[in-house]
Amino acid sequence: MVAGEVQGVGQGGVAADVPAQGPSRRAALGLDALNFFLADVRDGLGPYLAIYLLAVRGPEQGWTEATVGFVMTIAGLTGLLAQTPAGALIDSSRNKPAIVIAGALAVTVACLSLPFLSNFYLVAGSQSLAAMAGAIFPPALSGITLGLVGPKAFARRIGRNEAFNHLGNAVSAAIAAGTAVLFGPIVVFWLMAVLAALSIGAMLVVPRREIDDTLARGLAHDAAHHEHPSGLKTLLSSRPLLIFALTCFLFHLSNAAMLPTTGQLLTYVVGKEQATSLIALCIVAAQCVMVPMAIMVGAKADAWGRKPIFLVAFAVLALRGALYTLSNDPFWLFAVQCLDGVGAGIFGALFPVVVADLTRGTGRFNVSQGAVATAQGLGAAFSASIAGVTIVAAGYSAAFLTLSAIAAAGFLLYLFAMPETGAAAAEAPAQPPAGSAAVSP
Repeated sequence: MVAGEVQGVGQGGVAADVPAQGPSRRAALGLDALNFFLADVRDGLGPYLAIYLLAVRGPEQGWTEATVGFVMTIAGLTGLLAQTPAGALIDSSRNKPAIVIAGALAVTVACLSLPFLSNFYLVAGSQSLAAMAGAIFPPALSGITLGLVGPKAFARRIGRNEAFNHLGNAVSAAIAAGTAVLFGPIVVFWLMAVLAALSIGAMLVVPRREIDDTLARGLAHDAAHHEHPSGLKTLLSSRPLLIFALTCFLFHLSNAAMLPTTGQLLTYVVGKEQATSLIALCIVAAQCVMVPMAIMVGAKADAWGRKPIFLVAFAVLALRGALYTLSNDPFWLFAVQCLDGVGAGIFGALFPVVVADLTRGTGRFNVSQGAVATAQGLGAAFSASIAGVTIVAAGYSAAFLTLSAIAAAGFLLYLFAMPETGAAAAEAPAQPPAGSAAVSP
């Protein structure tokens, strides 16, 4: 447990500064458990949705790669519209645990209803609800973490969060891989319900009084901030934040469809009976790689800087897309998927850290996360449709090469246009975005 600075009383966020060595052991363990159990719930059905609709429903019921891609795009677009409001809600909330619990319940209800739905619009609606609820979790977890440990220990604690998140994904995917052989793809839905219940229990372990709501929004206790947060204004008035949002868009435009596309390819290569288990094993392998990557990023982001580590993530993502085209052998596809652990592991650990760098002292940490996540979600939403349409028109290799080229473009943009944020954040707090209310000492 890394010592941090927790000031004031969490629920009110207005008490005098109170020095502390960091969150209590109960809060730290609860946060670990929350990231572990919420790992699958926060992402919804993910690649399992494509496998279920293609393998169980199939073309005879009108479900093709393109149709599945459209459902995922509709859900993604709906979810991205909720990103900025979700961040604003977290910034203004005095009861963040209640919001997390409500989101977990909504995702679970939406996913458990899917086996009983066959109509395209009903399926798209249920997944849109899950995407809207899922938009709550990233800013909520980051805000709760910042409110518990303070800015000085934030990067290291985020690395720990991501490690438990990836470990949770690996364990749940391993369970899905083992049970899908016996019960079929539908087992994923029941597994998610169990994980949602456990994540609610973990959230209740974290003492609400320890979450400093002032620190949680990236605002110091000696500052006054009266303007209601605007994610769009924050994004458009900060050039580095705008560039970072564009790079996040490109990263997810490339990355989001790679695993579902691999799952669809495996459905044809090995048959629908084995596809769910194989894709679950792919997830396990990638998540196991992400655990040490997240820990490394948390430990070294301050010393090495954010930019060189982020460039590695883009380079590995571009390489991964190209390598998929070399063979359809399941073992090869499995090996290439392990590279997801490097790229996604770095991105997940650094994303909230860079946003915190760029918004430090503004009081707009969570709403800015939501604004950047909107761009990120837009990329993820269109990724599925781009891949699906390309597969139908030109095949799987063309789709993977297209996704790889997008990652290469993101690498070049980050290399030449994105500044290093770590050193500046360590030296001085950021200034409020232009046009915002002054932050008075």
